[in-house]
Amino acid sequence: MAGGRNKLTATAVEKRKAPGRMSDGAGLYLNIAKTGTKSWVYRYTPKGGKVREMGLGGYPGTTLAKARDKAQESREIVAAGSDPQNERNKQQGTTFGQAADAFYKSMLTTWTNEKSRMQWKRTLEVTCKPIRNMAVANVGTTEILSVLTPIWQKTPETAARTRMRLERVMSYSKTRGWRSDENPAQWRGHLDTLLPARQKHSKKHHAAMPYDDVPVFYARLTDLPGLSSSALQFLILTAGRTSEILNARWDELSADKELWTIPAERMKARKEHVVPLSPQARNILNVLDEIRQSDFIFPGQNPQKPFSNMALEMLLRRMKVTDATPHGFRSSFRDWAGDTTSFPREIAEAALAHAVGGVEGAYRRGTALDKRRQLMVAWADYCTANEANNVVRLRN
Repeated sequence: MAGGRNKLTATAVEKRKAPGRMSDGAGLYLNIAKTGTKSWVYRYTPKGGKVREMGLGGYPGTTLAKARDKAQESREIVAAGSDPQNERNKQQGTTFGQAADAFYKSMLTTWTNEKSRMQWKRTLEVTCKPIRNMAVANVGTTEILSVLTPIWQKTPETAARTRMRLERVMSYSKTRGWRSDENPAQWRGHLDTLLPARQKHSKKHHAAMPYDDVPVFYARLTDLPGLSSSALQFLILTAGRTSEILNARWDELSADKELWTIPAERMKARKEHVVPLSPQARNILNVLDEIRQSDFIFPGQNPQKPFSNMALEMLLRRMKVTDATPHGFRSSFRDWAGDTTSFPREIAEAALAHAVGGVEGAYRRGTALDKRRQLMVAWADYCTANEANNVVRLRN
């Protein structure tokens, strides 16, 4: 035990249960989490830098003797003026950044929403920047906490999504054989013992325009030229989601344009959705068909890409509409159907591509299309009635 080293014994390491740290001396510690998980940590100060910690492996996979050997190797690197973490990362395979990029690429086809893609990309490239150059095999609880702790209470929703994304990447890395330890980003039974509970907030809903105001708004909308106006009109008439509308393709339409079939991979529930189109919706398509220049019904500046995800939001801002969102028109439609018509509940839910189970689900599969066609025609007539100066409440 000369020089204050080798303070621990194998028996003490095995028997220690209480959470905390046991020092073996010269920067080597056994860390015991509240869950009982044990791991080795080496604490050091690189030349000209601040105190750092690096994981040396979990116990009992890494024995006391092995931990001492790893710590000594690290001490020699520090003595030579280098940083042992940097040296280890150079030697040990795939970095976290490489693993994260590979995971992101593998998931691209499953994310139908451009906003989701951008949020994932920002998390993995910006929020996780402090650990991107680390070998993914060496990313442990300490490194995960270094990413999460600064944002855990400041932006709790972002922090929760970041933790979930870290867990996914680490799980993917283990499956690919890039690491072997347990997932350090796991919440239950691990991080939930280290991070304080987040303050829960009530779920925020998309602001929706009252359905009584929709006909007047729709009349204003039809007076505006441009593709964004046509796209928002089509969204309102079909009660579709923004991503479904902006990614719509001509080959998804039936020959007579009476049906629009959205493939499963573009639907939130991953189930194909058939939308019966009203005459008003078909009129919009007929006008656009005459100037077709892309496979997309609503192409962006680059015809090979869809319209910008923010285009409809920006249109509402230009129209000085601050208390409604494009997605909120789905709620406007649902409230109108429930309050002013006698269409069955399951028909309105099916029109929104909401999952309906049990007897309702069976009824929906058997009769929904014809009923939904009637519902969508009634909704379109309601939305456009102000143009004919004949606003009425329609019932089936």
